[in-house]
Amino acid sequence: MVKFSRELEAQLIPEWKEAFVNYKFLKKHIKKIKIALLHHPSSTDALPDDASSHAVDVGYGFSLLDPVRSLASRLRHRRHTSHQLDEENMYEMELIQPGDQEVKVFLEKADMELQKVNNFYTTKEAEFCERAEALIKQLQILSDVKEVLDNFCQRQQRRRILPPDSVASPGSPGTLLSRVNSQSSDLSVQSESTEEADQMQSDSSLMAEEVIAVLEKNGVKIIGAARGKAKKGTKPKMASMRIDIPPSTPTRTIAAVTSVVSSVWEDLINGSRKDGTTGGSYINNKKIQCAEKMIRGAFVELYRGLGLIKKFSSLNMQAFTKIMKKFGKVSRQQSTAETFLRKVKSSQFVSSDKVIKLGDEVEGIFTQHFAGNDRKKAMKFLRPRQPKDSHLVTFFVGLFTGSFVTLFGVYAVLAHLCGIFSSNPDKSGYVESFYPVFSIYALVSLHVFMYGCNLFMWRNTRINQNFIFEFATNTALKPRDAFLICASLMTTVVGAMVIHLVLNSSSVGTKHADTLPGLLSLLLIGLFICPFNVFYRSTRYCLLRVIRNIILAPLYKVVMVDFFMADQLCSQIPLMRHIEFTACYFMAMIFKTHSYDTCSHSPQYKMIAYTISFLPYYWRFMQCLRRYFEEGRDRNHLTNAGKYGSALVVAFFRVMYTEHPNQTWLAFVIIFSIFATCYQLYWDFVKDWGFFDLESKNFLLRDDLVLKHKFIYYISMGVNLGLRLAWVFSVMHLNVGPFEHRLIDFVLASLEVIRRGHWNFYRLENEHLNNVGKFRALKEVPLPFREMDSD
Repeated sequence: MVKFSRELEAQLIPEWKEAFVNYKFLKKHIKKIKIALLHHPSSTDALPDDASSHAVDVGYGFSLLDPVRSLASRLRHRRHTSHQLDEENMYEMELIQPGDQEVKVFLEKADMELQKVNNFYTTKEAEFCERAEALIKQLQILSDVKEVLDNFCQRQQRRRILPPDSVASPGSPGTLLSRVNSQSSDLSVQSESTEEADQMQSDSSLMAEEVIAVLEKNGVKIIGAARGKAKKGTKPKMASMRIDIPPSTPTRTIAAVTSVVSSVWEDLINGSRKDGTTGGSYINNKKIQCAEKMIRGAFVELYRGLGLIKKFSSLNMQAFTKIMKKFGKVSRQQSTAETFLRKVKSSQFVSSDKVIKLGDEVEGIFTQHFAGNDRKKAMKFLRPRQPKDSHLVTFFVGLFTGSFVTLFGVYAVLAHLCGIFSSNPDKSGYVESFYPVFSIYALVSLHVFMYGCNLFMWRNTRINQNFIFEFATNTALKPRDAFLICASLMTTVVGAMVIHLVLNSSSVGTKHADTLPGLLSLLLIGLFICPFNVFYRSTRYCLLRVIRNIILAPLYKVVMVDFFMADQLCSQIPLMRHIEFTACYFMAMIFKTHSYDTCSHSPQYKMIAYTISFLPYYWRFMQCLRRYFEEGRDRNHLTNAGKYGSALVVAFFRVMYTEHPNQTWLAFVIIFSIFATCYQLYWDFVKDWGFFDLESKNFLLRDDLVLKHKFIYYISMGVNLGLRLAWVFSVMHLNVGPFEHRLIDFVLASLEVIRRGHWNFYRLENEHLNNVGKFRALKEVPLPFREMDSD
């Protein structure tokens, strides 16, 4: 049977851990009570000893020495009684009082824990109720505006003022939004008579007032809105109710930059364009759809938060019940334990039913407005099902791992027999041509394996990476999924390497051997972009979106997963160079545009390879600038951008040293590499990992640590330092053969991937502890409708 303390530790909400009752702390106090009662028994416990001694005396039988024994017994009894009377006060003060004192301390601590839990619950309950009121108001505004627009479109259709092809469908907000404040000249073009144009203008003005009225009904004050009909030949005043859409896409970002604001404010009720034309119907319709999507996401997060607070209440109630049951057994004060439990049950976090009622209300609202009264459809958003762990995944992980080990052994034997590992010049072409192709998949597999290890460690240490990365819990990868991807990919690649080596060694299949790497690449690329729901489609498409956001930085809003993935790319620069070489190699093989030697010796392709070395640092640099301007001009982002700027400078000097290998460029490389390494180490340890806090109770670490053993952190710091200095081997010109040279490059690239995987754990641990410190367990969804203070 699992102890409740472990069960509580496994089920509690990590971000709210400090707000939960400290069950282990109270359990330690119960042990103190037990020890106090064992070491200091009451005076009544000594009575059986006297009775037993008396029974022994009585059981002696008749003897001539009985008078002597009786006298000795009386003297001994008087001495014992006097001793008890003399020390009676001391027993009360030192033996009995310590037990009662421990009970008193325990009850005080339990009451403090109850107050802590109750205060946190009350605060969160008020926050959720306030958030619910704001969301209901936002939804009411959206519903009323859409209803007014729908009625307007229906009346226009009945009057047949507009041609059939220009009438928008019911519920389309763009028709009204593009005509509600339009000029009379625009209306006269669409109608055949002046009277019809005047009627159209009057109807538009009335509809504009209806929209303003429904907004004011919901408590939104419209500044500068004309109440009453507009005069003939004039247009109504503009209102100040607008839709706030964050600049998360390139179009919105460009618009935000051109308007010199941090977010795109679009008019909900707008007039005609500067050129006197309308035509804003499509844009306004998209704005309304975006607002509806934002409100729906906010309702989903609100419902999830209500579920968390209910779980918080249930787990704390169980904890108090368990701990008071133990207290009653140990202290033998059942009445006191029952009295305290009654106090717990009357507390706000147990007795309040606001959260339950609010949850039912949110379910009803969401089902009605976002699921077409289909509760089953609504529950797919509100309560997404978690996929069950399949033993089939574990089976395939073992199968592919065994196959990979076997095939790799076969390949090593065949390569040795064919002389691939020798320094024979005839065999160097194989290493130079096919090493970069297969190194791509090896480095990708290693990175996926390290990510699987990260997932395993994050899960065991209760780090909520899905919340930090904003991943959907029902589609996010699990450790076994990552290991399956790694094992299956490496089995396929090593199998292709064995087949390629066999075909290349035989005289029959030499012509077909060169096509095998290309077919393998096409197969894996096709699987990566496959639109069918096979082989983790949600994960593949999420990775594609993140890579798109990185490449187009800073046009897209930078979130945690974007710059986290960009950091991974900074560790995969050799892989990106291999991709460039592979593309060049396949072009030479298929299109016959150049020879194979061009891919490794041509100045143009070398320049492309050098440019690729700059790209990850450039992307990361631009992300830091975007975050600097978007997040209140925080100087930490500028300092972080300086770290990647120093990496760009080092990459430039390494390129120059490769082209001109003299002592001057070598000195520049060493000096700037040392500076960049110190810069990066400082940022790793202090900013990314949160170490070197001089006021911390843990020497050179931080106060909050996830791992129990502190020496692991010191070892990790040393490992990160050593792997950061691996660049020294890249500037050393070792006199080795082509195979050994390629092997050294692959080992250095692999060490950098391992360092990045090692860095990932502590980076997310620090981020997780920051979330815990601020009790952030829910994603903050911005609300679309905002009221402006002025026109």
